[in-house]
Amino acid sequence: MRSTLLALSGALIMTATSASAQSARDLRGPAAVVPIENEPPARLIVDPPIPEALAKGRVFIQYRAENLRIVQVFGPAALAVSPRVGHIHVTVDDLPWHWADASGEQIILTGLPVGRHKVLIELVNANHQTIDQQTVSFVVPVLATPASHQ
Repeated sequence: MRSTLLALSGALIMTATSASAQSARDLRGPAAVVPIENEPPARLIVDPPIPEALAKGRVFIQYRAENLRIVQVFGPAALAVSPRVGHIHVTVDDLPWHWADASGEQIILTGLPVGRHKVLIELVNANHQTIDQQTVSFVVPVLATPASHQ
């Protein structure tokens, strides 16, 4: 009888755990190798700079793309890929140039002078056409210690 109760309670615990656990698809989205019909629009979500780093003169901006995979695939032929692929363009303080990033990692800026700044982050397709964009404004404080590479 005791072994039956132990087996039954173990089965109940496993069932409860399985019911509350999320699948990989729930967390990561659909498999990257299966085409998606009627893909929802791609969207860019950008957080403000991390305050602790900004106080030290470093700018760490985290972002994520929805309904688009950030990958190192470029050119017109990649426009037909499903699930959709692309990368970001980053422009600091309205400079006449930007850089492309396909890492999917946070943006890190160091060495900006004290004062107000803005960073334009554009979510672009594989042919560099803008899909969505966000601008982040922030102030590098006077009390910031110079950023070092330590």
